[in-house]
Amino acid sequence: MPFPENFLWGGATAANQYEGGWDEGGRGTAETDFMTGATAQTHRLVTYEMPDGSEGTCDQMSAVLPEGARLAVLDGHYYPNHIGTDFFHRWKEDIALFGELGLKVFRMSISWPRIFPNGDDAEPNQEGLDFYRKVFEELRAHDIEPLVTISHYDDPSHIKGALGGWQNPATIDLYVRYATTIMDAYDGLVKYWLTFNELNASILMSKFAPMLPKEVLAGGFRELHHKLVASAKVVAYAHERHPGYKMGCMLAGMFQYPLTCDPADVLATQQSMQEYFWYTGDVQVRGAYPYYARSIWDRYGLDPEFFEKDAAVLASGKVDMFTYSYYSTTCETTREDVARDGAGNLSLGAKNPYLKSSEWGWGCDPTGLRFSLNELAGRYGLPIMVVENGLGAIDTLEEDGSVHDPYRIDYLRQHVQALDAALGDGVPVIGYTPWGIIDVVSSSTGEMRKRYGVIYVDMDDEGKGTLDRYKKDSFTWYQRCIASGGEDLG
Repeated sequence: MPFPENFLWGGATAANQYEGGWDEGGRGTAETDFMTGATAQTHRLVTYEMPDGSEGTCDQMSAVLPEGARLAVLDGHYYPNHIGTDFFHRWKEDIALFGELGLKVFRMSISWPRIFPNGDDAEPNQEGLDFYRKVFEELRAHDIEPLVTISHYDDPSHIKGALGGWQNPATIDLYVRYATTIMDAYDGLVKYWLTFNELNASILMSKFAPMLPKEVLAGGFRELHHKLVASAKVVAYAHERHPGYKMGCMLAGMFQYPLTCDPADVLATQQSMQEYFWYTGDVQVRGAYPYYARSIWDRYGLDPEFFEKDAAVLASGKVDMFTYSYYSTTCETTREDVARDGAGNLSLGAKNPYLKSSEWGWGCDPTGLRFSLNELAGRYGLPIMVVENGLGAIDTLEEDGSVHDPYRIDYLRQHVQALDAALGDGVPVIGYTPWGIIDVVSSSTGEMRKRYGVIYVDMDDEGKGTLDRYKKDSFTWYQRCIASGGEDLG
């Protein structure tokens, strides 16, 4: 099945991992600015200061600060997100590379604190608005369509510290003001918008860190509800004020298989998919909580009225397209004595014995991509984009400036072939934006060694390097793939 002529071949990044310039251009601080680097075996730390001047850290997986603590940048720690990989200063150079690559669409995010430094400022930061306008105009000059994520793990730290973040419903209106400000500002430059990145991440803690207190896990559902309400309000605004906009959701692709044909494993898989994936997608696409939501709320001791009072708002803001991240699949089982996916810092599920794993313990499963696309098409019937996909691996920059990454080419080839097969199945796939099209710092660990890009950035895990850009072998491969409309995969 040939790819459509208007298929959106692209690449994806996020401001907090890529942009840098954390204290320039009038930008305020984001929560990620206070997160240290880590490894595949350790968690990132959040740093803080107490009123008496004493300093401390807490694990990013819980990020529960002591009473009276404030987020602080401390001496003796490295904060990878401060630099990212320096798009703030190198945006013109990078966009020229994206143009040479042949990208049709570039997925990026806007840093909320670059527009509203504290989140609740009286007026937006004009320097921030001007910066993104230049970026969008440059993308357009290279015939690249921007795909903008409004919130990608980049909330102003003041909102968390002063208001309690997304646990406080007051954050909804602050987000709506921010989102409508940028949607109005970039009318005519941006057509495709995603309200939140991996919105279901708010409730994945019970999957990744089930040892957390029940109240903390329940709080994830309250946070998610506030974000769902905020998303619906923004989508409804766009439909009324900017009817040409295409508004999408974006979920973390948690697709699972039963580890065995034991009926208990099959049921556990169905329930896991409902809680961690379909629950969020059903609200954003169908405009209402699904029938099984009450059983989930009961399990966490949540009051149904908290969720059901906003039914009219949720119904008013249904998205136009479904987008998601897809890296791998995992397995679900009721058994305890099984090997686990992941490499220490995140436990994703039971290891699939039929898949080969990456250096970070993720199983490579292109067939799972085709499976997930068919599941989504059958359930929702909307246009679909795969907006994150790729292989995190350790690359070597040779003395001549070359980077040989046949492992990444092989991964991308197999997943493009899976997209092709899904199109043949009749799935309405409209775009593909592999993650970290240029190397960015890892969200989960802050590492640079875990590289995804087809463009290499000379920087190490401690922030040392020239930040110069080099084209990997995968750059040439993807360039040919795009130019041929997905036909040249050699």
